[in-house]
Amino acid sequence: MTSDQGFLADCRARLAFDLLANTWNAVVLWALRHGPCRPGELRERIGGISPKVLTETLRRLESNGLVARQAYEETPPRVEYRLTELGRTLLAPIGLFGAWAFEHGDEVMAAQEENGSGSGCP
Repeated sequence: MTSDQGFLADCRARLAFDLLANTWNAVVLWALRHGPCRPGELRERIGGISPKVLTETLRRLESNGLVARQAYEETPPRVEYRLTELGRTLLAPIGLFGAWAFEHGDEVMAAQEENGSGSGCP
């Protein structure tokens, strides 16, 4: 087996790709990069995400150890989410991927239009 085959078969590599393949995971992680945030604030920062999808995404990121939830015993109740140290390690790859998308996104969208498979992104 070559090292390339090992990489493709590696469960950890697939896990990493799955984490970034979900539409909202990287967006939520990026939105939390400046510090803790309440769900309503996150929705404002992100835009276009429903409360249900945000909650599902935050739960998924929390279960993967990338985000921590802090509930405060106040009236009214308050909850904040923050990146864990593990979550912070994804900021550099997300930033690089975002830079790639900014540089090459028009080319990808042109190819999708040419092939009739548009992404639906504005």
